[in-house]
Amino acid sequence: MERVYPTILERIKSTTIDTIIIIAFMYFGSEILNSFENVPNYVRMILFVGILLYEPILTVFGATIGNEKMDIRVRCSTNHAKKINFFQAVIRFIFKFSLGWLSFITFFFSNKSRTIHDYISGSIMVRV
Repeated sequence: MERVYPTILERIKSTTIDTIIIIAFMYFGSEILNSFENVPNYVRMILFVGILLYEPILTVFGATIGNEKMDIRVRCSTNHAKKINFFQAVIRFIFKFSLGWLSFITFFFSNKSRTIHDYISGSIMVRV
């Protein structure tokens, strides 16, 4: 029988991949902005917000690059075939980012391998 829910290692690998991608976006965005003399603050802010929204946006449209690579997806906890909405994705990201590794404590006690940020946002991770 195939596993329905990803392991903690699969989730950590996915998060690590996405973190490396976000850091790369930050680095290259900074390098690009530094190549111009006078970059307006609103351009810097748009770039910053765009990088912050990497995970919520890609989650809503399918999967982050890390999720795609690890063959896991974020779905609605009440209907595993349904993607979560943008509001849920943002809430999930805020709590995942704020709590860090502490968010994974409930993983070990949940029969569906859900984390704190999954419970708060009404999401669940599933294998594809």
